[in-house]
Amino acid sequence: MELTLTEERNPLTVDIDTLPTLHLLMLINAEDQKVALAVHEELPKIAAAVDAVTARMRRGGRLIYIGAGTSGRLGVLDASECPPTFGTPPELVVGLIAGGNVALTNAVEGVEDDQAGGTRKIAELNVSEKDCVVSIAASGRTPYAVGGLEEAKKRGALTISIACNRPSPLEELAEIGIATIVGPEVVSGSTRLKAGTAQKMVLNMISTAVMIRLGKTYSNLMVDVQPTNIKLRQRARRIVMEATGLDLHRATQILSACNGEVKTAIVAVLAGISPELARIRLHETGGYVRKAIG
Repeated sequence: MELTLTEERNPLTVDIDTLPTLHLLMLINAEDQKVALAVHEELPKIAAAVDAVTARMRRGGRLIYIGAGTSGRLGVLDASECPPTFGTPPELVVGLIAGGNVALTNAVEGVEDDQAGGTRKIAELNVSEKDCVVSIAASGRTPYAVGGLEEAKKRGALTISIACNRPSPLEELAEIGIATIVGPEVVSGSTRLKAGTAQKMVLNMISTAVMIRLGKTYSNLMVDVQPTNIKLRQRARRIVMEATGLDLHRATQILSACNGEVKTAIVAVLAGISPELARIRLHETGGYVRKAIG
């Protein structure tokens, strides 16, 4: 049976069970350092994915991740962090994992082999040509992930694959194929290690860059943050202070006058206009703070 690169045995770590703890950790750390380099090699593909996703989301499309096991969990994690970070509705960035929610905390055996299950989940979401589907699998051949991407392609969606092998069935299906070649794992086949780290880095890049392109930041400030708890309310005040130069008291006042809307507060202060006019400008510019300031 032919092994994928992610399943091969790493010749550098065959004695890990005999090493002192510090030496063992140094080996793991040395292998981890290869991950960023592998991601760097794929930056042109990642950039193409960001621009293509941004274009479809501007037309009302969704970003949908699909995967099994560690790959699926990473997709769900990235999707779940978009609403609090960027103020997106939960249905805009969606994470699908083989086995459903129970698979987030438990190993659900066999579901990754259910190709029809991946097909079915994409169909249930009524994916269309407006949408973007990112299929994630370290091996690049997980049946559930393949089934989902096949269905997405049939429906005209933008198809993107994230794998750690090349070539792979997923990449053959995808319009944009991203493959971070991190090599064999410290523990053979444990793709939650380097492969999982690489996948998380790529997912972070895609969602963050897309949201920046959609106007969800001003400079490097997350101006669409939703102040739904104490920490986020403090962050909202700090963002307004950083963006405008106001002190804490004035930033709190303007945020209150703007119903807690960070973008509105920043535009109102920097453009010297009322909160009502700031909202109008933000609406007219598609939510881009720099454009609304004028």
